[in-house]
Amino acid sequence: MSDSKPYQPFLFRLLHGLNSLLVCGCIITGYLVYQSYDRRFGTLWLIPEDSNLIDIHGTWGFFLFFMALAFTYYSLRQGKKRLIQPDTLAQLKRTPQPIWWYTLHRITNTIALLALALAVISGKFQDENWLRVGETHHLWYNIHLVAWGIMIVAIALHVLMAARVGGVPLLLSMANSQIRPSDHPRLWWDNLRNWLKRPRF
Repeated sequence: MSDSKPYQPFLFRLLHGLNSLLVCGCIITGYLVYQSYDRRFGTLWLIPEDSNLIDIHGTWGFFLFFMALAFTYYSLRQGKKRLIQPDTLAQLKRTPQPIWWYTLHRITNTIALLALALAVISGKFQDENWLRVGETHHLWYNIHLVAWGIMIVAIALHVLMAARVGGVPLLLSMANSQIRPSDHPRLWWDNLRNWLKRPRF
């Protein structure tokens, strides 16, 4: 691969990929749960109530909780340049320039990360029996719905902004299998040991 093509760190690709897979699984199973037990805001099709759907959604959410922790930590440390910066408001005033699009991309990244945190946290405060007995009024359940709604919009904007900022090469770089020597997984254990000796949050 030539140097002109964007390269994403392998750990970022791995965490981003696994996180995306789990998020998609949670969205699909969560929507099926909503279709089965709620339907207050409309429905695309009717499906019979199935208590297993809640358990399946909870299983996806269980694994997402740990992946979200790892991905959030990475994003706040190694990937912090992809998030909102101290000069974000100033950059938004430079509307004709490319930095304006980069700033919007960082904003959508941040919103998606916050929505992920809100969805995971609100999911942990829910009782799986609420929906089974028809209780859709609980605060944490409604926060959970709002968080996933924001997440879906944020993911769409995230992809659009990535395509606008980097085009097809940037999108394809997330699926690239190349690993640079300085980015090889065999170095991760040494990096982790160094971090454990002097952790920085």
